[in-house]
Amino acid sequence: MSARDLNRRGFLGAAGVTGLTLAGAGTLTACGSGAASGGGAKASAKLKLPTYVAADVPAPDLPGNAQGLDPAYLRYPKSPVRSASGTPGDGKPVTVLTETFTTAAPAMNRNAYWQELNRRLGSELRMTIVNGLGADDVYRAKFNAIIAGGEMPDLMWFPPNQGLKNVPALLAAKFHDLTSYLSGDAVKKYPNLANIPEFAWKTAVFNGMIWGLAVPYGRMGQVYVANEDFWKPVGGVRFDSAQDFFDKAKELLDVKRKKYVLEPAYVNHILQFAYWHGAPNGWRMDGGKLTHYFETDEFHAGLEFALKCQKAQLFWPDPNLPTTLEKMEGGFLGLHVQSFPGFLNDSNMYDWPEKVVVPFAAEKGTTPTWGYGYGSVGFTAISKNVDKDRVETLLQIMNYLSAPFGTEERLFLDNGLEGTHYNRTKDGDVVLNKKGNAEVLTTRQAINFFGNAPQTLYLPGKPDITRGVHETEVELMKIARTNPTTGFFSDTNASKGASSTDEVYTAVKDIVAGRKPLSSFRKDILPKWRRTAGDAIRHEFEQAIAAAK
Repeated sequence: MSARDLNRRGFLGAAGVTGLTLAGAGTLTACGSGAASGGGAKASAKLKLPTYVAADVPAPDLPGNAQGLDPAYLRYPKSPVRSASGTPGDGKPVTVLTETFTTAAPAMNRNAYWQELNRRLGSELRMTIVNGLGADDVYRAKFNAIIAGGEMPDLMWFPPNQGLKNVPALLAAKFHDLTSYLSGDAVKKYPNLANIPEFAWKTAVFNGMIWGLAVPYGRMGQVYVANEDFWKPVGGVRFDSAQDFFDKAKELLDVKRKKYVLEPAYVNHILQFAYWHGAPNGWRMDGGKLTHYFETDEFHAGLEFALKCQKAQLFWPDPNLPTTLEKMEGGFLGLHVQSFPGFLNDSNMYDWPEKVVVPFAAEKGTTPTWGYGYGSVGFTAISKNVDKDRVETLLQIMNYLSAPFGTEERLFLDNGLEGTHYNRTKDGDVVLNKKGNAEVLTTRQAINFFGNAPQTLYLPGKPDITRGVHETEVELMKIARTNPTTGFFSDTNASKGASSTDEVYTAVKDIVAGRKPLSSFRKDILPKWRRTAGDAIRHEFEQAIAAAK
């Protein structure tokens, strides 16, 4: 995702509140939201996902790959190429439902960027933009109201984890099946869509059909982000073990000066601690049998360590801390958990030294792990209110909006018009000006949620930081794990997965806060999760995976 300007709350929204908490430790809700019983796994196993064809763009300074390593540019390409020929639109308006998590964009009639985009598309892009700041269910409420009212826009964004129900049945009834347009080599008609990696397309597959345009998002999942200056008195952010981390954190704790080590997001920290012990990414597959993250010794070790940190007062005492980044920047917090695209955004916006702490062995003999994220922020479906003979026009428009970094289209989509919205530095870097921040940044976030390009690393004027981020990705991928259930169906996960997981994490927070004993997790909380949802989800995923083989 080209997301270096989106604010942190935007990434929380993109991943979903549960999604960010579980990035690397939860199932892919979009792939299991109300899947029809029977046949889904077998049908999907036979489906040919869109053929991946890497875009022909100026070579990056540091290469990426189809597994999720992001290409990196230390300077903006001097000669962007064209990726779309002609004007994709047909002169008719294109209506869209999408979301944003930043300041509302200026209205179209006062927005030179939006007006120029319409001209380049050849159709007026009429966006209904839901602002997700504040309430977590605001987009779902708007989405459901539109479905119920029947006046559906041409394009509707399906987020991967905002609790939409009966998704496969809804798609079959109200949206175009795009399989024949996108499956296999058919996608080559839309080269920018062919540039979207396979792992992103899996979020748009239900019951053996492709129901939408995948919206790619960086595959790098949650990361532990430190303020390097905070840790300098103890030798920096290198740790030999969990105990070494704990001892250094204790040394830096200064309650009198309100200087704490960890933000108060207990659940997110538990995931990082569990990675030090070798935790799985959501589920672990062994001999055809699945074991959930909650059921592992590694999760329990992470929970124990979080409790140890809480007793030592390492967490910021207010669990509702609203100013995490400000505390990090000011040196009053040492670590917080962030989505990787959020980390990129912060690295661009702030000048305090951010450093990702790559998971390390909790103790001698332990192999640390780390979990890939979804690689997608959902998909965009085409309503059946659109005549079938117009589907290809909308696909061409989405092809334009998915133009990759290094193209003329992406230069405009990300930055607007030179001299109006952005300026070039003496080194050729592209920097938004005041008008660009007011128009491009705000409008673009709403666009990026329903149509975007694979993530590229580019931080204007910060080539050394860009290089360091790329090196971090390389290190993370050495220990990265995928979730074996991604792309498979579970009816129970659709109906009960999110609520049962939320219930577990509510109880976990109580344990870390000292309101429940640690023993309650294995005695009460875990057995209840298994009874109410976990065992059924496990069984259904195991059946789906076996059928696919």
